[in-house]
Amino acid sequence: MTTQDFSHNYSTNFLDAVNRKLPGVTLGDQTGNPFQRNLDYRGFTASPVQGTPQGIAVYQNGVRINESWGDVVNWDFIPEKAIDSVALFPNNPVFGLNAIGGALSIQMKNGFTYQGSEAELFGGSYGRVQGSVQAGGQRDNISAYAAFESAYDRGWRDYANSSHINRMYVDVGARNDDTEFHVNFTGASNLLGNVAATPVQMLNQRWSSVYTWPQTTLLQLAFVNATLNHNFSDTWSFQGNAYFRGFRQTHVDGNGTDVHACDGGDSLCIGDDLPIFGPAGGPSVPNTLGNAFLGEVDRNRAATNSFGGTAQLTNSDKLFGHDNHVVMGVSVDHGNTKFTATSELGTIDPNNLFVTGTGIFINQPDAGLAPVDLRATNTYTGVYLTDTFDVTNRFSVTAGGRFNYAQIDLQDQTGTNDQLNSSNRFQRLNPVIGGTYKITPNLTFYAGYSEANRAPTPLELGCSDPARPCVIDSFLVSDPPLKQVVSHTIEAGFRGTWGNDARTGMLSWGVGAFHTLSDDDIIRVQSPIGTGNFGYFQNAGQTLRQGIEAKLDYRVNRWNAYANYTFIDATYRSANTLPAPDNPNALTDPNNDDVRFINVKPGDHIPGIPAHRFKAGVEYLATDAWKVGADINVVGSQWLIGDDTNQSQKVPAYAVVNLHTSYRITPNIEVFGLINNVFNQHYYLGGAFYETGGFASAGAAPNLMAQLTDPRTFVPGMPLAAYAGIRAKF
Repeated sequence: MTTQDFSHNYSTNFLDAVNRKLPGVTLGDQTGNPFQRNLDYRGFTASPVQGTPQGIAVYQNGVRINESWGDVVNWDFIPEKAIDSVALFPNNPVFGLNAIGGALSIQMKNGFTYQGSEAELFGGSYGRVQGSVQAGGQRDNISAYAAFESAYDRGWRDYANSSHINRMYVDVGARNDDTEFHVNFTGASNLLGNVAATPVQMLNQRWSSVYTWPQTTLLQLAFVNATLNHNFSDTWSFQGNAYFRGFRQTHVDGNGTDVHACDGGDSLCIGDDLPIFGPAGGPSVPNTLGNAFLGEVDRNRAATNSFGGTAQLTNSDKLFGHDNHVVMGVSVDHGNTKFTATSELGTIDPNNLFVTGTGIFINQPDAGLAPVDLRATNTYTGVYLTDTFDVTNRFSVTAGGRFNYAQIDLQDQTGTNDQLNSSNRFQRLNPVIGGTYKITPNLTFYAGYSEANRAPTPLELGCSDPARPCVIDSFLVSDPPLKQVVSHTIEAGFRGTWGNDARTGMLSWGVGAFHTLSDDDIIRVQSPIGTGNFGYFQNAGQTLRQGIEAKLDYRVNRWNAYANYTFIDATYRSANTLPAPDNPNALTDPNNDDVRFINVKPGDHIPGIPAHRFKAGVEYLATDAWKVGADINVVGSQWLIGDDTNQSQKVPAYAVVNLHTSYRITPNIEVFGLINNVFNQHYYLGGAFYETGGFASAGAAPNLMAQLTDPRTFVPGMPLAAYAGIRAKF
């Protein structure tokens, strides 16, 4: 993908552009916010949501930007205007930890690659207003580039999912015949409103309804990176970088709660009549809330400072008279995180489900809720080597590997939870081998095998005890050992071109198959204790993601068309018994009526991964100044999260059609417009189960929202939205 692919002529944000252009990619949504969606590729995920098992490594200018606390990727930090190119790579160990499903590499602009200046303003549905400016240039051997973006989006859901985006990117560079040096800075301060999945019965009444709020996330970034490229000779070169990344996240989430009136009704308890302060038998909290319906406001804050760098040598000397390309390098990444969390008892407004804090903070470790103050340090070291050797002018072989060593230490700062203290070490050597063969000048066959590993994140290690579950995205309570995930990928396919003149046009195409078997995959599991907010992480044995990918692009005269299709078969390969308190098909433990579980068999499909994905689009240059185009995105059905035995009805498949147009008034001024979901389709991006029965009252049995009896909850897709803008270049 090039900078033109990220133009707002085609899409309103970075993720929509990636989804439109890259085969095999779909977008998931856990937050209801367009700036905070999941990127899914081959059944693996890069997500901004803490607690989501991650499987894709993301790089910006050579720096891995998966945050060190939970490996999350904050897409809202990336200034779209400053993007020069994006490339998506399948499983390759050279990209280090977390690349078990692939890696996304983002290269930013600089004054050598972009000259001129541009201003843009666009807006439209749901209060969207966004503006940007960028400028770049060079004088002799010195370059400078800067981009600034600001956006506001009210959001289309009720109450809760507005976005305030402010971000910038600055690069200063210098070069001569042998050396190029850059220092760049990425800064952001973004306030994002989130909405959780909503019960299907509420969506049937009102498509924009939300289920408990507020849910807001404040994200801030200061990221400095220095890069150096130096050519020692025509065949030897050095590439290196050093960076510092300061990341701050503050999250506020209104939820239901397990707090209820104790048996006597005069005090408040949680779980099995445990007082919400201190140990069992300790002082109870007087019940002064009358008949108010109870919730809680969960707050957490992560402050991470990380730094590191990479040093790499490349050599292109011939070997035995054949072309040969060697890459060798070492990388070190160190992170230091302070994580704090609290849970405040709240009351729920029966009219809009807003949760208001009461000033009473819940402290009951035996029920999984207690203030958390944790320090986590992690150091990731990697050493890698690859060699591409041209056996003939048609046949090339690549072989190599990478050794990863991960050190992760957790230290409780409260002095009350020694179970969180731990020192974890993971190491592995991952090989890669592959080859390409040019059958004809326009037809190439490729095949390869590779392995990659992912160490558990500090967040996953701190929330992995079934006996002490935590509020996902908020709390950490104890630290049993987790194993690292190891993936084994085989892939093969063909790619080629046809035609290359004005009459026949140019067709490029590709078709391939992949097979990724993961050992000790880490999954997030709902706890049998407490509400649906509680959970923990565990190893789930082997999982398999396999499928096929096909794509084509065709250009002729004034026409440009593309189409691609991906099939993914994602299954468990090991048997598992998983708690499933909200799954209507769960079994009941004969020894404990309060515990419900499911038995996952080898061959059961992994929830949340659509099997079929199809994208197509066409664009026509009606005049030298006017373009019109349309895109369709089809996503197949998927199992609900929590339906790991595949017994309930699937999340339905959906198809969305988008239109776009642009008109160049002068060589330097252009207007553009786009319509998303032009047929105003109602569709679900994903779904899960939740606990029915309503919210508990401080003075009575649960009854608020008790009419909601269907345990399915969904994230609805955005209705029809229209946008228009103007762009001027100077």
